[in-house]
Amino acid sequence: MSELRPPEHQVAGHRASAGKLGPLVDGAGLFYKPLQAGDRGEHELAFYEAFSAHPAVPARIRDAFFPRFHGTRLLPIAARPGEPHPHIALEDLLAGVASPSVIDIKIGACTWPPSSPEPYVAKCLAKDRGSTSVLLGFRISGVRVVGPGDAVWTLERPEIKALDTAGVRRVLRRYVSSVGGEGVDCALAAAVYGGEGGVLAQLRELKAWFEEQTLFHFYSASILLGYDANAVSAAGIGGGVKVKLVDFAHVTEGDGVIDHNFLGGLCSLIKFLSDIVAEAPETAPLDPS
Repeated sequence: MSELRPPEHQVAGHRASAGKLGPLVDGAGLFYKPLQAGDRGEHELAFYEAFSAHPAVPARIRDAFFPRFHGTRLLPIAARPGEPHPHIALEDLLAGVASPSVIDIKIGACTWPPSSPEPYVAKCLAKDRGSTSVLLGFRISGVRVVGPGDAVWTLERPEIKALDTAGVRRVLRRYVSSVGGEGVDCALAAAVYGGEGGVLAQLRELKAWFEEQTLFHFYSASILLGYDANAVSAAGIGGGVKVKLVDFAHVTEGDGVIDHNFLGGLCSLIKFLSDIVAEAPETAPLDPS
């Protein structure tokens, strides 16, 4: 196995360190997510096992929008030397992307399953009400944008938590801008969000599935968007735009009912991005070279 290390481009969740469990990558195309404490880790593993082999899940949906599942591995961890910890082995979604610009968007106005204990509901409800989840049906959990000269623009966790509706719109516009710092020109909006194979086309395909699927309800799951900043800037095209669902510790069975919570948030996100594309200048992306 190649040398394990924390993902360089991680934008949300706990980061692996000497005293903390966190995801790892091996540089060979695999991403290792440690099983979470309590029943969350086992619950997420059970979802991957069921979903990856479910005959009612279209192969196109599974392959296009979900990380490939590669079973589990016992891996050494710095936090507890000599005590390997189980990890879910997944496709590294950003492997091979030279300069990934990434944004993690948690979907749904409600981020807890109906069977959750009251203290957990209270904790989630406070987060949902204190962010844009209740109002918009989604919230931004993390963002990393590569700009001219490979300069990186990001927001710290307190800034992410403080985002209101205007702030979310600003971040979604900044994500497709070709200038550095706090500048916003939306020059990459048509290439990344619009067009064939862009974010919106992929989200609409995902939406069509969610309008029909009643197998699962995806509480507290995120949509991860990614593109190669160098490729999209140089070529004026999508730069390998990726749209993936991640984080499934709170997925429940659908019991024949459409997941309106996720679908509503997805529709809201599509509307936000569509408006940005419609308002963006019709100019080619700038070449940072």
